[in-house]
Parts: sequence; C-alpha cells; structure tokens
Amino acid sequence: MSELVHATALAVGETGILIRGPSGSGKTTLALAVIEAARLAGRFAILVGDDYVSLEACGGRLVATVPPRIAGLVERRWLGIVPVAHEAAAVAALVADLLPPAECERVPGEADREATVLGVAIRRIAVPIGVVSAAALVLAAVDQMECRSTGQGGNRQFYLHSTTA
Repeated sequence: MSELVHATALAVGETGILIRGPSGSGKTTLALAVIEAARLAGRFAILVGDDYVSLEACGGRLVATVPPRIAGLVERRWLGIVPVAHEAAAVAALVADLLPPAECERVPGEADREATVLGVAIRRIAVPIGVVSAAALVLAAVDQMECRSTGQGGNRQFYLHSTTA
C-alpha cells in the first residue's frame, strides 16, 4: 500500500533522498540545488518527484515514486511549472527535514539521525530553512552514507553556484 506525501524526492548516485518541510520552505529549491551541486562534482543526480510523491515500504526499503500527472514537472517560483529530467522512482535512504534554524541541533544526537517512514528506518538530517549551504549539507550526508557502506573514507568537495547570500 502506498501513501501520497507532501515532499520532494531525488536521487544522487544510488541514494534516494526525500525532502520534507512545510509549504514554501524550499523543498524544490533545495532539490534543484542538490542536483546542480552533485552534477558539478561529476555525480549522477536527478529529480524523482516535486511537491508530492508516493511512498511504499517494500522489503524493508522505502520506495519513492512520482505520481504520473506531475512526472517531470517542477514549480519554479516566479517562473511557473517547468519540465525537468526525472526518474520514475528511487529507493529513499535519506530524509532531509527542512526546519526553522532554531529547531536544528548543531551536533545532532543519534536519535535525531534516524526517521521511521512507513515502518522503515532510514537516515535523517535536519536542514535549516534558508541556509545557503543546505545543498552541500545534504550532499555531505549522502557522501557520509556512501563511505560507511563501502568502508572508504570520504573527502569529496562540493561547490555551490549561488547568486544569493
């Protein structure tokens, strides 16, 4: 059984990312910034779904899929609905929760580093709303997860192209 949730999903390499947050918090902006930064670093990155995604627990994994009627579309603030490259689904391994900065711990405890979604436990990070370096934070979490799974040290660098301070 799947559940439709208000979130944005993308994939960086083999890592699916689910971005959650209130309306207007910057889910789409963060997803597009993560995709751009990953691609600038030579990594595969692509949108799965913007604004609403279907989630389903399958064999202990969380699968995010895009509803067909919004597949390949994002709402770019002040531009409207625009087409983008997309994948139909990704296995979500990371939840990025957009929160007011005051609600984000600078050094989160272990309990704050995991979320349970539809009975599936996955890695979680809190991302302060409006922080310019949010995309680098999300990519660093992906890099950290990949390093743990492969046993290799991570020292990737991510460069952000931003016109806002």
